Amino acid sequence: MNLFSKIFGSGNNIANNAPEIPWNSLTTLAQLDDLVKESKQKTVAIFKHSTRCGISSMTLRRFESEFDTQLENVSLFYLDLLQFREVSNQIVAKFGVMHQSPQLIVIKNGLMVHNASHYDIHAQTINNLA
Repeated sequence: MNLFSKIFGSGNNIANNAPEIPWNSLTTLAQLDDLVKESKQKTVAIFKHSTRCGISSMTLRRFESEFDTQLENVSLFYLDLLQFREVSNQIVAKFGVMHQSPQLIVIKNGLMVHNASHYDIHAQTINNLA
């Protein structure tokens, strides 16, 4: 066991055995149209993430630790907005929401019902809306 393993753990701790978050990668404009249709059957959430931003990474980890993986009527979509900027721009146009990063957008019945960014992002919001 090296020094980093002693300080930060070996990777075989309880946190690594946490339930897997059911992310769907959002990579195309067609998927955006499909998830709007899907939102008429279940709650849809889009997490817009900047892979270069420490705040975004911290917020994503906190969100994942708070999310109730037992919810069956929620679809989670993860958008790497640096890699798929066109999709991010279409979200701005489609829902009339200002671009933020990180950002959580919740959609029900084809409409945005919640929008939060940075430290205002909490998985409990989805848990309550689902």
